[in-house]
Amino acid sequence: MKDKNFQAVRGMGDVLPDQTHLWEYVEDTVRTWLQSYGYLGIRTPILEKTDLFVRSIGETTDIVEKEMYTFVDQLSGESLTLRPEGTASCVRAVLQHHLLYSGPKRLYYAGPMFRHERPQQGRFRQFHQVGVEALGYPGPDIDAEHIIMCEQLWNKLGLRDIKLKINTLGSTECRMRYRERLKKYLTAHEKKLGDAVRTRVEQNPLRVLDSKDPALQPVIAGAPRLLDDLDADSRTHFERLQAILRDAGIDFEISPRLVRGLDYYNLTVFEWVSDMLGAQGTVCAGGRYDGLVAQLGGKPAPACGYAMGIERLLALLHDGAPPARPADAYLVHQGELADKFALQVAKQLRDGGLRVIWHCGGGSFKSQMKRADSSEARFAVIIGDDEALAQQASLKPLREAGEQIRTGVREIVETLRKYHV
Repeated sequence: MKDKNFQAVRGMGDVLPDQTHLWEYVEDTVRTWLQSYGYLGIRTPILEKTDLFVRSIGETTDIVEKEMYTFVDQLSGESLTLRPEGTASCVRAVLQHHLLYSGPKRLYYAGPMFRHERPQQGRFRQFHQVGVEALGYPGPDIDAEHIIMCEQLWNKLGLRDIKLKINTLGSTECRMRYRERLKKYLTAHEKKLGDAVRTRVEQNPLRVLDSKDPALQPVIAGAPRLLDDLDADSRTHFERLQAILRDAGIDFEISPRLVRGLDYYNLTVFEWVSDMLGAQGTVCAGGRYDGLVAQLGGKPAPACGYAMGIERLLALLHDGAPPARPADAYLVHQGELADKFALQVAKQLRDGGLRVIWHCGGGSFKSQMKRADSSEARFAVIIGDDEALAQQASLKPLREAGEQIRTGVREIVETLRKYHV
């Protein structure tokens, strides 16, 4: 019977060797893609002071109220939280290190995030995100770039059937006007709302629009639209965004009920969604958060960004992901001279850019060849004392056509490199 004390925490899974090559493929593709747009990497701590998230995300959001992993540090007495998202940490780092003094910044980060949610398909308590933040850019052109670059990534990864939804939350002023109108409407329908929703109406009525509860959909469908309360500048910003997307050939749907779940958003918000993920259909989401820099103590600066879940990208991979790359060679060796020479040969092969498994644990040539075959390496490089004396090795194809040959190490490197992928 398995001891439950030594199993992974619920909702925080292991990534096993048969899956790591897919993770590395996605991570490498994402990194190259981001760098092609001029984004620079930034890495922030997994732990932050709790107040950072309370102030940025919002006290009445589900994340802060229900989902954060928060504890009191026994040494300092400070309240600390495992980061539930990356934007607040990124902005904190930008302000702490004065990164905006030299001009606008395009940044990206990747790593684990933590939320205490009910684990289900596409939703975990430890999950991994790639986040993109552009700070110091005021216009809709950078909003559009974020959307356009996402479509390029979907194409690179071979992802299909991902749709774009966009909306605008307008300026702070017009959103506050809309908030009061929405609150009045929802209060008039309070008999159709549960206790939890009625509380949300008082604290943060826009969050009601984000509900997926089927029973609330008729009420939400009849709610006033924020688009009808936009001021001239907000409307112009949204119209220019749409024009750029059309010019770029990006299909989109305007979704008036799209509000996102974090308080720091204003103006543009967007989501890339898929029907292939069940209830957790959001693949990537973000928008503009022009007030957050000042809210966290910095000089006011415009900003926007988005994040995508690595687990959800992996769930959507079809035929675009390559298989795991096998070793180029499994190095079989037996004999005192052979063992010493095999170490030198392994180094020469690896210096030539090849992937090499050096056999450990001894055993006969027959048993070692069984290991070589089961390793899925393309070739076996075989060294006995005779080969060692001659400074040579035998090269035996395991997955390729051809005969076993005996030759010098340099020739083996050249041969293996022809098959290296």
